[in-house]
Amino acid sequence: MGIFRRKSIVTYQADAKRTPLKKAMGALDVTLLGIGVIVGTGIFVLTGVAAAKYAGPALMLSFLLASITCAFVSLVYSELAAMVPVAGSAYAYAYTALGEFWAWLVGWNLVLEYSVGASAVAGGWSAYVVGLLRSAGVNLPQALTAVPADGGLVNLPAVLITLFLSLLLIRGVHESVTVNKALVAVKLLAIFIFLFLAGPSVDTANWEPFLPFGWAGVSAGAAVIFFAYLGVDSIAAAAEETKSPARDMPLGIIGSLLICTVLYVGVTAVMTGNMSYTQLDNAEPVAFVLRELGYRFGSALVGTGAIAGLTTVLLVMMYAQTRAFFAMSRDGLIPQAVCKIHPRFATPHRITIIVGLAVALVSGFTPINVVAEMCSVGTLFAFIVSAVGAMVMRRRYPEAPRPFRCPAIYVTGALAILSCGYIMYNLSPMTWERFWVWSALGMMVYFLYGRVHSHEGQAELAKENDTSAANI
Repeated sequence: MGIFRRKSIVTYQADAKRTPLKKAMGALDVTLLGIGVIVGTGIFVLTGVAAAKYAGPALMLSFLLASITCAFVSLVYSELAAMVPVAGSAYAYAYTALGEFWAWLVGWNLVLEYSVGASAVAGGWSAYVVGLLRSAGVNLPQALTAVPADGGLVNLPAVLITLFLSLLLIRGVHESVTVNKALVAVKLLAIFIFLFLAGPSVDTANWEPFLPFGWAGVSAGAAVIFFAYLGVDSIAAAAEETKSPARDMPLGIIGSLLICTVLYVGVTAVMTGNMSYTQLDNAEPVAFVLRELGYRFGSALVGTGAIAGLTTVLLVMMYAQTRAFFAMSRDGLIPQAVCKIHPRFATPHRITIIVGLAVALVSGFTPINVVAEMCSVGTLFAFIVSAVGAMVMRRRYPEAPRPFRCPAIYVTGALAILSCGYIMYNLSPMTWERFWVWSALGMMVYFLYGRVHSHEGQAELAKENDTSAANI
């Protein structure tokens, strides 16, 4: 049963101390990283559709429900990230608590989450840029802005932004964090301008009826918009490059969740307070509300904010993907050569190039909307495994130092599992089929390569050989 061998906390803490990665982030950087990945198109696009089709004005409750679910997960992740401050996030936590096989499954599904998710975001980024240029009178040829399945040759803007961010990630985490700060500032400014302009004209009569679809609509709305909160795992992936992870990771994870929840609820309240929820079923509800109020620059405002938002989401997703690969290669589960650290920039440049090219090819030539929903199921699976792992580690390592202790761990962990399980239950059957197929493919890769080359497995085998030799 060597597939369930565990990597000790002591070993991971040693990895964190001798890491070749540069520790360049503080609590503010981690918080902004979280805002960068959580606040994306959801706040500019999905709020209108979710209000019109699922929850009405009660979408505010949907966001609170999703936030409470994510709060349970965030508390669990805060304890684990402070206790095991390494790249790899849920993969590393599963390796320590539940064993190598579960860690591999989590890591394999995170690969899908970040790769497919980043490709989808790159495609969305391209659509917003093309639309913004069109509104300014600049029409790019369809051949260079659409994938072959949609009548084009290549989605060139998606390819270019992916390659640019890949170069930025190779240059170093400090440069990436600086760009993320600037882009987060742009999209927050766009959100605050919307709240400032539309807030005074809120009419509470538009909130009647408040629950047009009943509580079932609130639950359905929470399931639909939950993908906005999937960035928690991406934040945890930064632990190894944080100056003081014991303090900075809990502050960053919990702080970004609170800020993003306030923003989502605030935007939803102002939108539904200015317009009947039945009128918000469009791809640009924020711009629509501003135009109806007489602010004609609304389209450009939202376009700029959405482009900045998508850029930060893409940046953080690709960053987290490379760190997940780095953690898995350090354990021998994938070839170490692909995750070699650049001597000057202190970044895993080879895997960053590989990830960047893969995302660029998928977003440039493939219609990814069919598989994008798989991002959610993979991340929710990682959340559940992490919650189980946190409870197991309380029993297995009761005396281990915990700079941050999740309150009422068994209650919080159980609520995280149940709430994430409920949201997974609401995903489509097709998504579940693809999840099982992808997981089965991952098992094949593990048994053909990972299990054989695992450093923990090789150490285990060497110990057995030494014991046998001593007995002889």
